[in-house]
Order: sequence, then C-alpha cells, then structure tokens
Amino acid sequence: MTTSPPLTTTAVAVSGLTKSFGDQRVLDGIDLTIPSGSIYALLGSNGAGKTTLVRILSTLLKADGGTATVDGHDVATQPSAVRGAISLTGQFAAVDEILTGRENLVLIARLRHVPDPRGVADDLLTRFDLQSAADRRAATYSGGMRRRLDIAMSLIGDPPVLFLDEPTTGLDPQARLEVWRTISELAAGGTTVLLTTQYLDEAEHLADSIAILHGGRIIADGTFADLQRLLPPTQVEYVEKKPTLEDVFLALVGHQQ
Repeated sequence: MTTSPPLTTTAVAVSGLTKSFGDQRVLDGIDLTIPSGSIYALLGSNGAGKTTLVRILSTLLKADGGTATVDGHDVATQPSAVRGAISLTGQFAAVDEILTGRENLVLIARLRHVPDPRGVADDLLTRFDLQSAADRRAATYSGGMRRRLDIAMSLIGDPPVLFLDEPTTGLDPQARLEVWRTISELAAGGTTVLLTTQYLDEAEHLADSIAILHGGRIIADGTFADLQRLLPPTQVEYVEKKPTLEDVFLALVGHQQ
C-alpha cells in the first residue's frame, strides 16, 4: 500500500538572506516563514528592501547569501520550478490597454499553453466580476477594475503562491476595497499571498501575519495582536468617534461593500 506525500505546509521559507548594491546593504540577514494558504504582509518605508526581497523570491534577482525556498523549490538552484509555482503582480497593472479584458486573459492563457484559453478567460471574468466589461478595451476600465484584471491574469495556470508588490498604490478608496476583497477571496481558496505595502490599514485588514522590514532586517514579526503586545497596555478612554474622510467618501459615492 502506497501513501501520498505530505502536503507542503510552508509556502515560503527564507533564512539569512542578504543583498547589497555596491556599498549599500539592502537586505541584512532576512528570516521569515509563510504558511501555505495565508496572507503575509511585509511592511516598510520606501527603500526598506521590500521589492528587492520579492524580486529575489521570484528569481528576478540573485541574493548574495542565505537561502530561500518557494513551494519547496530553492530559488537559487531551481529557478524554473519556482517560476512555475508563482505569479508576480507589481505596483502598476500590466494589462494591454488596446485589448479587451477577455483578449488580455486569452493572450496570457495561450502564452502559458493552458488548455481552452477562452474557457479559462470566461471563468476568470466571472470570478473577478468583470463579465459585463469583458469586451471593452482595458483602457476604459477604472483603476480597481484594471487591478482586478491584472490579478486575474496572474492566476492563469493556478499558481499556489502569489506575490503582490504594493498592489493598491495609486488607487482610490473604493478601488482599494475591491482589491482587498479579491485578495481575501484568493487566500480563502488556498492561494498563499505575500503582500508588500506601505499602508498600515491594508496590512491590519488583510494579513494573517505581518513583518516589519527596517534597515535591511525584519525587526518584528507576528499577528497584529502579537505586534500590539509589543507596546505598553493602552488606557481605556471614552471618546466621541467621528467619521473619517474615507467613511464620508465611501458614503457619498454609494459604496455597497
């Protein structure tokens, strides 16, 4: 009687990762572990090294030292296997604005040699609530729609690990919420998401675990509750809560999420 191999419970594992550009040490011994099917948020200011780490994990850049595996594959010695297990969405939507939403999806499906490209496109258009705009040129899409199409394109071939590098940069509050909903649904379906962001509320809202990258090192790592415990206990005060500007904006534009 044969037994099935154990399922991989760790999607990304990084140990002692280093990277320098000239005299500048960008990553100085990074250690992190991302469980499969979770959303892991990496916080840091501009220049903290977030994008550099993502580029190393996606095999676009070589580390100077340390090790990293993605879906059980070593990024240095098995780059092809890693690329087959991931998808990467950068800060700006990589859609062809001349093509329609459906044509963008069909094109990527054909490039990835996926059977039934049109059927795959139709399924993703439905999944990401874009079917009504399927035959419109992507240039006519709103920022949130364009980002959802970009993420849909990145999921063709069902990669188990998705890297999202500041996916809501430049989006308005309503579009941000649309993308948040999409990311939550992906994780609920079993996709592992590594999310880099400068928006603290984004990490607080979405992430199962949060790491703070500063000075080339991860200086804190854990759930939001874990990070809260790093500070002194708060004092309870009763204050009048007024709506934020975002609350007002969403109320006025009729957001229904």
